[in-house]
Amino acid sequence: MFTTHGPSVRELAVQGLSSVERGYDLLAPKFDHTPFRTPDRMLDAVEETLAQREGSFGAGLDVCCGTGAAIGMLRRLCRERVTGVDLSTGMLAEAARSYPDERVDFVRADARALPPALGDSYDLAVSFGAFGHFLPAERPTLFSQVHGALREGGVFAFPIGAPIPPSSPLWWAVAGFDAVMRVRNAVWRPPFVMYYRTFPLGGVRADLRAAGFTVETVPLEHFGRTPQGAPRWRLVLARRRPSDTARA
Repeated sequence: MFTTHGPSVRELAVQGLSSVERGYDLLAPKFDHTPFRTPDRMLDAVEETLAQREGSFGAGLDVCCGTGAAIGMLRRLCRERVTGVDLSTGMLAEAARSYPDERVDFVRADARALPPALGDSYDLAVSFGAFGHFLPAERPTLFSQVHGALREGGVFAFPIGAPIPPSSPLWWAVAGFDAVMRVRNAVWRPPFVMYYRTFPLGGVRADLRAAGFTVETVPLEHFGRTPQGAPRWRLVLARRRPSDTARA
């Protein structure tokens, strides 16, 4: 799973016993050599789908941008500035080194409390691989913050996978990981919030609508379908409603 340039077992253990922010600061220099980076195949599929359905956008925002895997995609899709937001200074430093572009800026911030300066400024927001860091009770705040950063009609886009059946070995792997993390966070401080089974489409859709979005999903056919015929991956397109119809 890891290349020879990736982190050692010891480095991963130290990260896992740190806070989320400190853990990613430590991991940042080697993050792109781990399987945690969003695969290019996923980025390409999302870019192609957005381009076909929406065309181009004005300004773009990458929520929890990490080392900037999605910044190139946003630069191609967006005509105006592109902003990456992340809590980790180390991850932002890596992203800035990769994109020394005057049209790209990076902001250190918690996605649950975005700076007012970012408000009502973007036409497209994306996020990849970060939602496991937010507990279900935090989703309304997270979605409300993204809603506030978008202009009316702006789109918040992110991929979401099909539920894993309990008959799959992967189901047991992620269930085991989540169980270990719950025990770790119960006995060790600071907590490291990262869970794989806390972001179901039904609950996510309800929270997005409550935050003032209309919601549709588009199959990402690049990844095929399950034996039951459901898409293995969908692209969620949450669009900010006009203010006169948005709910608090």
